[in-house]
Amino acid sequence: MIVAFSVAPSGIAESSPGGSGDDASVHTAVAAAVKVVRESGLANHTSSMFTEIEGDWDEVMDVVKRATEAAGAYGSRVSLVLKADIRPGHTGELTGKLERLEGALKTLG
Repeated sequence: MIVAFSVAPSGIAESSPGGSGDDASVHTAVAAAVKVVRESGLANHTSSMFTEIEGDWDEVMDVVKRATEAAGAYGSRVSLVLKADIRPGHTGELTGKLERLEGALKTLG
C-alpha cells in the first residue's frame, strides 16, 4: 500500500522539544515526523505538502502513528491528513506509478 499523509501541530505545547513552551515552528515539527519516516526503512518520498510511504498495512500505519506523535510533541493537538492506495500484491508502486505516467506523457507527444 501507499499512504500519502501530512501532519501539522497546532496550539502551544506545554514543553515542546528544544523549546520553552512557545508556539513551535511547523517546519520543525514536520521535520520530526519526516525523520521517523526516513528512519523506518520503508520506501518514502517527501514533497512540499505530503510524505508518501510504501509498505504493508501494519508497517505503514505504525510509521504514520509514530510520525504523528513526533509532530504532536510540538503542539497541544495535531492534524493528520491521510490518503491510501491499497493494492494487495503490488510493490514498488511509489516509483512505478510515476514511471507509467511519464511513459503515457511521452505517447501523447
